[in-house]
Amino acid sequence: MNVLLILCIIVLVLSSLLLIGSILLHKGRGGGVSDVFGGGISTSMRSSGVAERNLNRITVGVALVWVTSIVLIGLITKFQG
Repeated sequence: MNVLLILCIIVLVLSSLLLIGSILLHKGRGGGVSDVFGGGISTSMRSSGVAERNLNRITVGVALVWVTSIVLIGLITKFQG
């Protein structure tokens, strides 16, 4: 059980970092964090609708992995001892 718990924690950390990165890459709607990192300057590079849809899909997929790993960690620690 310890190996499964460690694996779930590793997946949680990696998916957390990927989720933070994918959220910060989204196109800003004005006045958000993306403007701090130059979101207003590079809007012409990320104005593609296909790229934004793909980024949305990646973000949702990573979020599902994140939630699943949290639930698995909770179940493992509940039934472990």
